[in-house]
Parts: sequence; structure tokens; C-alpha cells
Amino acid sequence: MATPLLRNKLASEGSYTPDGTSDARSTTSDYVDSIEDGDLSDYGHHHAATAAARPSTTRSILRALGVTAWRRKSGYHDYEPAGGKYDDRPMRAPRRSPQRDIRRCRISYVMGWVKRGLLAAPSLILMFFGVLHILHAVLGRAQLFWDVDVGDDYLPHWAQSGRLADGLARYPTDATRDVLPIPCHSHNDYWRHVPLFDAISWGCTGVEADVWLFDEELYIGHNLASLTRNRTFQNLYVNPLVDLLDRMNPQTDFVNASGHGVFDTDPSQTLVLLVDFKTHGPEAFPVVSRQLEALRSKGYLTFWDGQKVNSRAVTVVATGHAPFNLVANASTSAHRDIFFDAPLDKLWEAPRSPISRDDPLLHDSDADLDYGDAMAQSESANPTTDLAIQSTFNTTNSYYASASFAKTLGFVWRGHLSPRQMDILRGHIRGAKRRGLKARYWDTPSWPVGLRNHVWHVLMEEGAEVLNVDDLQAAAVDQWKGRVHQWW
Repeated sequence: MATPLLRNKLASEGSYTPDGTSDARSTTSDYVDSIEDGDLSDYGHHHAATAAARPSTTRSILRALGVTAWRRKSGYHDYEPAGGKYDDRPMRAPRRSPQRDIRRCRISYVMGWVKRGLLAAPSLILMFFGVLHILHAVLGRAQLFWDVDVGDDYLPHWAQSGRLADGLARYPTDATRDVLPIPCHSHNDYWRHVPLFDAISWGCTGVEADVWLFDEELYIGHNLASLTRNRTFQNLYVNPLVDLLDRMNPQTDFVNASGHGVFDTDPSQTLVLLVDFKTHGPEAFPVVSRQLEALRSKGYLTFWDGQKVNSRAVTVVATGHAPFNLVANASTSAHRDIFFDAPLDKLWEAPRSPISRDDPLLHDSDADLDYGDAMAQSESANPTTDLAIQSTFNTTNSYYASASFAKTLGFVWRGHLSPRQMDILRGHIRGAKRRGLKARYWDTPSWPVGLRNHVWHVLMEEGAEVLNVDDLQAAAVDQWKGRVHQWW
């Protein structure tokens, strides 16, 4: 016979009744007899199967999220005999206080919402900033959805023939009347839809022309495959500049204008014409100088008179395979109107200590910048040890000081310039400024946009006086300072 405790347990599970009959949910009475005879194999199997029936993964996750209400299930240890320790009657659950159960339900309900809130908080935060970013982008590109420039809608027929103010819209120097000059250089300008004028329309103060010498003629193009007979240095640059400057310096009843540059908003601003010699320099240089005569004869070229630099509407700078000895003319010429693009990587200078603000040869920001160890190079590798190079390039023969950003500073791996890269950059700019030259880096990163914007911002902050750009609109609208988008 089964012990009273075991009988009560089986009765509570619905497998045995006190009178020895089988319940509808029990297996058979043989199940009880087998236990009484000491055969526990069936019971062990039954108990293991019950223990193995664990909650599913989905139910466990829902329970962790507090979705399902907490419910304490009855078990063997929750019961006690009705009449005593060895009573044969079925066990019954102990009585609990209703207030205690209500408290547990409330706590479970509150904790469920707390868990859900904690788990949902990261997603809600990301969604919030995502919506802000979308709104920022949409509002910043409002012209995609509606016309934000209503100025053209006001008196659209003003100054047209037969309309109000007929003939008052135009004036002699209005070709660039609404263009503000900015310190950017149009790299490979001949690739533009309209060479020269695209750059001027965006306000760029420098344009670049690659020249190839064939049969005493200078052709414009990036490589030999792009050359055509009609795309010449004179057709694309010299003659258009002469025509534009003639319009900007009118001869009228009121003025006999001279010295007016290409920008109506800033007549004193010079336009740099960077001539990149692609073929043998000594042969091409005389041809370049001869074809510039149309600008030279009208006084449109910046020149050195033996004592000082006289700025004019156009400043011609020779780079590439241009011969420095012909540009400098052995430093004996009293008149020079073609200047050299000095090698910026050879002008590096370490900060001098102590720094005095009274020293006019120092970088303006030397006293405010921390250079650290600055260029940990060996003495033989330091380009400033060549005193001849240090004293060669100056304002009498050079205008720009340029270098490849990728070769001199390297790749910007961490999304911003490293301390060593900053030391190199500051040394370059310091050396260029001490010689009165304008530092320019070409081959700067163009993508990702965030990296490009960072490099542009650093160059301007550190004192580089011109940006070498391919995307003229991006440089002109000044959005790169805001850095709306970081990586696209």
C-alpha cells in the first residue's frame, strides 16, 4: 500500500483516489500498485516528463518583458495535509491573504511596464534623433519642395523693353555684380561646363589650365586624349579674360576706368591663372609668355617691378614642369609677371621659442598653438636644413606654395588629422607665410563628405589662404562649415 503522503500527492495530481479507484485522468490502478511494489521506473519516467515541460522561449521572453501577468503556480510544496501529517485525505492549498495577492499583482504590473520602458528607451531615443535629422535635412533642402527665393517673383518684367524702368537693369560692370569672391581654386577648371566662367560665377579667385605645347600652340586638356584643335589656351582663357576685363573697365562719359578686376563687388581682388605645364617647360615657357601679351599690353597682369609686387586683375602662376630659372629669370629682371608655384613641402619650419609677437616673420597664431614635439624627423630628412631652398622662394618670384595633401600628410585614418599631421601642416603654413606666399594643398580628400569638410575647415582655421576644390558649389555656399551630413 502506498503511504498516506504519497497517496495524497497522487490524489492532488488526479491520478489516484483515497478509495483505491482510478480517476479519469490517471493511467490505471496498476500505476499505483507498481509504486507500492517498489517499482519506481514508471513514476520516475512520469516525473521526468513533467519536469521537462518547461516554458517555451517565446513565453520566457514575454514573461521577461512583463507582458504576461505573474502567476504563482501551485506545487507539491504549497500543500499541506488537511487533518494532520499522516492524514489520508487530499492535501489542500494554504489560505492566503487577498490583500497580499493584490499587492503582488500590482507590483508585477508596474514592474512589467518598467521593463518595457527600459527596453524600449534606446529605440525611442534613436527614433527621436532620426526624426530630427530628417526634419533638418528637409528644411535645409526646402527648395526641393517649394520656391524659397521669392525675389524673382517681384516685378518680373522690370527693366524689360517696353516695361517699367526700360533699360535700367544693365550697367557696364554688371557681369559679376552679385558674385562674392571666396578663397577657392577651381581645380582642373577646363572640365567645367563653361571653363573660367563657372569658377568666376561661384566666386573662385583661382582657375587652373593644363597646357600642352604642340607646333607652337598651347592646347588645353588633362591628357593627350582630351586635346582638340579649337580648345587652346587663348580661346578658353586669354581672350575671354581680355573681353571680360574690358567690360569691367569701361570707357564712358563718366569714367575712364582702369585697374578694375573681374569681381564687381571687390574690384581689387585678383584672379589667379594657374598654368600647369604638361610638356617640356623650357620650350613651353616662351610660348606661354608670348600668348599672355594680350593681357600684359592692357595692364591686366600682376607684376614685380624690382622693388615691390603690383597687384592687378590677373596673377599668372606657373606650375607643373615650369622651369623656375626662367620664371625667376636669374633674379635679375626688373619686371616679372609670371610667378612660380613654390614647393610647400620644402618650406617646413619648426616653431621658434621663445615666441615674440613683435617678430613680423612668425605665423600669426604661433603663440596660440601647441605644436608638441613637431616633426620628429632626423636632421638629414628635415627639408629646412637646405638653406638655399629656404632663401630661394619669396614674393619676388613666387605666389603660391603648393604640395600634395596625400603625399605630405598622408591618409586621414581616424576621421580627423592626427597630432603629427597637424605638426606637418602647421610647419608648412608657417614656412609659406614667413615668405609671403599663399599655402595651397591639392589632392585633398573629396569623400566622405564629412572628412572633406573637416579637412577644409582645418586648412582655413590653420591659415591656408586658398582651398583647392573640385565641387565649386559646395565650397561657395559655405555649407561645409555646418557639416549637416557626416558621411554622404
